Amino acid sequence: MPDSGRGGGSGEKTSALQAMKGAGEKIAVLTCYDYPTAVWQEEAGVDVIFVADSVGTNMLGYGDEREVTMEDMIHHLKAVRRGVKHAYLLADMPFGSCDTPDAAVENALRFVDLGADGIKLEGYKVEAVEALALRGVDTWAHLGLNPQIHHKRRLQARTAPAAARLVKRARSLQEAGASFLVLELIPEEVGNLVTRRLTIPTIGIAAGRLTDGQVLVVTDVLGMGDREFRHVTRYTDFSVDGREALRRYVADVREGRFPGERHVGHLSAEERASLESGVMEDE
Repeated sequence: MPDSGRGGGSGEKTSALQAMKGAGEKIAVLTCYDYPTAVWQEEAGVDVIFVADSVGTNMLGYGDEREVTMEDMIHHLKAVRRGVKHAYLLADMPFGSCDTPDAAVENALRFVDLGADGIKLEGYKVEAVEALALRGVDTWAHLGLNPQIHHKRRLQARTAPAAARLVKRARSLQEAGASFLVLELIPEEVGNLVTRRLTIPTIGIAAGRLTDGQVLVVTDVLGMGDREFRHVTRYTDFSVDGREALRRYVADVREGRFPGERHVGHLSAEERASLESGVMEDE
């Protein structure tokens, strides 16, 4: 495909991820919204660090992902970029940012200029994918449940005709130039079929065990909220541990246990005597 020289991330990163599909190696993807979490994910070996529009509901207090703006995404992309050294950095196109091919290119290139290796857009937007591919932008398509489009969070492609339509759309997006495909909330059998029919890697979330990789929301993985989902494993429980740590801090401050001797600095005896002498003279 043509390349303007202004496109997304390194071809080496993309090629390495796509080679993992052929080798049968699973791709690990996690959402990320800030610098310290990006550093943790780098150290953990996450393959794709994903600045997703779920930042809205998980970090910004929005009621819906559709409230997230380009400015929100740019702010968090910049923060995450500072912590990413080697992983592939993916940025989500927020609601309304890619309604036309021209808008998709304009907004995607803003992300690329800030260091994104690729962008993801939701829905069956073949013309937008084609336009992005022509500009050399690494594009991740997204089928199945699309939170920006579907109001109800329920299983997609539940019937044979619906599954066949999804497979057909997946192949069309690949032909249009998509480099990767995210599949969300579909039956495992459909995820497997799409994965076998495509040459590009598939990344699943609640799409079964047989996609080429998996993506989860980092706050779900770390147990930072109270919600629990069938497709998520909580690998730790920050919701419990974090609240308890904050309660202990408040109690220590109120009861005078913090700060303690080890937390403070002191003047030397000579400087203290000089200070006290000077204060006495001023009075």
